[in-house]
Amino acid sequence: MTRPLPLDLLARGEVEVRGRMPWASNATFLAEVRLGDATALAVYKPGRGERPLWDFPPRLYRREVAAYRFSEALGWGLVPPTVERDGPLGEGSLQLFVEADFEQHYFTLREDPKHQDALRRICAFDLLANNADRKSGHCLLGPDGRISAVDNGLCFHAEPKLRTVIWEFAGEPIPDGTLQDVRRLVDAGLPGALAELLAPAEQKALAARARRLLGGSHFPADPSGRRYPWPLV
Repeated sequence: MTRPLPLDLLARGEVEVRGRMPWASNATFLAEVRLGDATALAVYKPGRGERPLWDFPPRLYRREVAAYRFSEALGWGLVPPTVERDGPLGEGSLQLFVEADFEQHYFTLREDPKHQDALRRICAFDLLANNADRKSGHCLLGPDGRISAVDNGLCFHAEPKLRTVIWEFAGEPIPDGTLQDVRRLVDAGLPGALAELLAPAEQKALAARARRLLGGSHFPADPSGRRYPWPLV
């Protein structure tokens, strides 16, 4: 029997909430998803559990989905498979759970040279997505050695909102392969599946950030020292 692909499992499987995830600012749940004989754990973020924000519109869970689609459009595979769907607590996002080593996070991973390329790519992703909340604990080391970027609900604002812990690469050249992927996306335009999740002004701002990244070709610095999220981890 052919096992369903992760997106198919997340989109069509039966969802059962197992418990609430600790330390999340919005209601976030660990869920089990079952489709036939296939099962997987997922992170479920229902819209009804979001705290209202003055600077972001509701339905932050759609930005979680947009971040996944953006990562896939770039060909980077940074964000775990994520879908928008109805669940036990209403409409929300469902993201494949990463069986990570939770003792590891950005501040520990950056000390290992073998992770530098992956962290540079996450840095570029956050610059493009205008991530307003890249905490250290949002970089997860999976059992396969890959680093995933999770908790992307505060992305894609049309106004500058960047807050991140990843500033170590400031002034370094952005890798050629990363720039080539960004240029390919700029030339092709945003795929419809991504554009449908963003307001026109957000689409325009995303394209402008991509062109600015290509024009600068180096990772930017934060001379103010204020563009950090809180808490840091």
